[in-house]
Amino acid sequence: MILLFADYLISLDSGFRVLNYLTFRAILGVLTALIISFLIGPVMIEKLTRQKIGQSVRDDGPQSHLSKSGTPTMGGAMILFAVATSTLLCADLSNRYIWVVLLVTLAHGVIGFIDDYRKVLLGNSDGLSAKAKYFWQSVVALSAGIYLYQTAQVPAETQLIVPFFKSVTLNLGWGYVVLTYFVIVGSSNAVNLTDGLDGLAIMPTVMIAAALAIFAYLSGHVNFSQYLHIPHLPKSGELVVFCAALVGSGLGFLWFNAYPAMVFMGDVGALALGAALGIVAVLVRQEIVLVIMGGIFVVETISVIIQVGSYKTRKKRVFLMAPIHHHYELKGWPEPRIIVRFWIISVILVLIGLATLKLR
Repeated sequence: MILLFADYLISLDSGFRVLNYLTFRAILGVLTALIISFLIGPVMIEKLTRQKIGQSVRDDGPQSHLSKSGTPTMGGAMILFAVATSTLLCADLSNRYIWVVLLVTLAHGVIGFIDDYRKVLLGNSDGLSAKAKYFWQSVVALSAGIYLYQTAQVPAETQLIVPFFKSVTLNLGWGYVVLTYFVIVGSSNAVNLTDGLDGLAIMPTVMIAAALAIFAYLSGHVNFSQYLHIPHLPKSGELVVFCAALVGSGLGFLWFNAYPAMVFMGDVGALALGAALGIVAVLVRQEIVLVIMGGIFVVETISVIIQVGSYKTRKKRVFLMAPIHHHYELKGWPEPRIIVRFWIISVILVLIGLATLKLR
């Protein structure tokens, strides 16, 4: 939105030309989202507490979680408000990528909100049924995939880029829509499964968003993209502002979500954040790199698949409890140790993902 007034402000003082710089607006996006989170966080937590919108805790899980019962949830709404506001203020609203990422993110936030609302306020422990949840996630993901495929302006927008190789690309055709579907829905649910400990999901999300911002900036710059042998995607650089808003709002939420958490994000936050990472990875053509950087989310998801599959076929459990972070809890690891170690692993995986920029 500030770009709408940039020309007028520049006519008053040439110093306002800085508003046209993507890097400046990205920094502004981080700070705006962070400040918004700091301002509305205490108000939202107080309101959620007063209305008794608290998290229910399973009694068959780690006993240390019983003390968390009643902790305010649905705090992800704070993240979404900060992301949307910051992006709308700092991004170029004529850029179609911005509207795609915003709509996909907010749509998943709505799905998560309905699920949380049914669980917490209506007392329905099942929330939104799994079939209904996947159906609406599929509708959003497929709609985004079809729109992006039909509006693609350069061939690279619908090609699968294989990291570690300079010129290995696959023309996907309509397979691009299928890939988009799996990346968005898979990423959304993977983050949701990981969101089981204080701060466990939000910090890897912040780190991955920051890394995707680097990919977006380099892909949108013709010289950098040619030098690094990555596809040049015109106007994708504007996604840096959205990723910056994710980083700022995520750090702001972590201020209140750090152990011991004052608020949980709920499905309204987890589903939306996962979808946001997925759609950005699709737009900058780094789906495979997302799998690498989001290795924690991948392992958490696989642990659930293994556990469910093993129990259904052999009536035996592989882990003490799934997702795998609960397995380590039941083995006696303190919660903060699990969280920090998972964060450290995420740092390593994100660095490996960034290394693919040069290892080609």
